[in-house]
Amino acid sequence: MREKNLTEGGILKTMLIFSIPMILGNLLQQIYNIADTMVVGHFVGAEALAAVGSAYTLMTFITSIIIGLCMGSSAVFSMAYGAGNKDELKERIWVSFWFILTVTVMLNAVVVIFNKPILRILQIPEDVYPLMNLYVRIIYCGIIFTFIYNYFACLLRAVGNSVTPLIFLAISSVLNIVLDIWFVAGLKLGVRGAAEATVISQAVSGIGIAVFTMKRMPELRIPKEYRHFGKEIFHKVTTYSFLTCAQQSVMNLGILMIQGLVNSFGTVIMAAFAVAVKIDTLAYMPAQEFGNAFSLFISQNYGAGKFDRIEKGVKQALAVSTVFCMIVSAIVWIFSPQMIEIFLDNADPQIIKAGVDYLHIEGVFYFGIGCLFLLYGLYRAINKPMMSLILTILSLGTRVALAYLFAPNPLFGVNAIWWAIPIGWGIADVVGIMYYQNKERHKWEECVDKILKKSANLQK
Repeated sequence: MREKNLTEGGILKTMLIFSIPMILGNLLQQIYNIADTMVVGHFVGAEALAAVGSAYTLMTFITSIIIGLCMGSSAVFSMAYGAGNKDELKERIWVSFWFILTVTVMLNAVVVIFNKPILRILQIPEDVYPLMNLYVRIIYCGIIFTFIYNYFACLLRAVGNSVTPLIFLAISSVLNIVLDIWFVAGLKLGVRGAAEATVISQAVSGIGIAVFTMKRMPELRIPKEYRHFGKEIFHKVTTYSFLTCAQQSVMNLGILMIQGLVNSFGTVIMAAFAVAVKIDTLAYMPAQEFGNAFSLFISQNYGAGKFDRIEKGVKQALAVSTVFCMIVSAIVWIFSPQMIEIFLDNADPQIIKAGVDYLHIEGVFYFGIGCLFLLYGLYRAINKPMMSLILTILSLGTRVALAYLFAPNPLFGVNAIWWAIPIGWGIADVVGIMYYQNKERHKWEECVDKILKKSANLQK
């Protein structure tokens, strides 16, 4: 698969062609846990469903740290690639790989050692606790493979190759479904079988994409002369990685805190939330991945100094994301009961009702999260990762504060949690757009001057 230069060609066409494999890839990645949820929901029971669903939120938070680091590095890779600086690209690859690997190993050790306190903080009910404890202890074994896959996927996407990560995810996702059915329905291994199927599939995608990259893309191999930790490169890589990691982690920490509040409402609400979140994630996932593709498009053009192209890209991406999200909102509103029933066997009407309430409140406002994903990607790409973090804190902080303030009140109840989500999106959107209009849009000439001066210094 060849890398693609995102600084050339039609803007909208380039973004869409590049983003489609990323969207399909994320869709397949969601299948990992969705397959677990569906198989467990049909063949084991409501307690197992609640355990796997709550584990999904926990693992999303844990892996978001790794994914955030990889995404931050990919922005740095993409800028160097867009600027045509292949030497600096290789130095950045070397530094980021060992840095993120070290963080991954430390993170894995922490979650294994402190697993019990983590589950207690999440207020897991006693009937669900043993199953969730078993499930996550096995899932932890796949964290290293999560790093390997996401690192090489982000690297390949940064140089314009969004197809190869899709291929390896397709293979592992099909494998995950087959193993899920075999282990859970066939061998009757319950949540243990679902967890083992996921880890095996993660290993296939991670090892596969790493071997492919090293063998088939020699331009991304790191010769000895680039294997060093220069102070400037290390600072740039770690700064971008940490800020993007913080943004991803804060986002998922807020969701994890919401999960803890949801758990306090009992197994029915837990099960409904577990299913509704899967539907939710699938519904706005294309907008999220489009935002990530948009970010790489912007960062390559930022590195190349093509700021008129960035301006046009922002407008066209916003229009596409808004239209898509409004269509998806209508579909989810109409078919939410049927969507929930797909995940359940002999579904409890209470679970269905709670899930529909969630989707009817939160799902109407997908255009808000679509816009927010674009803002995250924009600021990450134009050397303002701190702004992405600020918007995330604002969105999640509002959501958590409103949920914990109003949900315990019987007058509002669990619906306060659902309403807090779009309110948080809306506030962050307003701030992000106002900042862009008033500050960032008028700074392109200053950015051009800096890039020209840096190029002149390099030539000297």
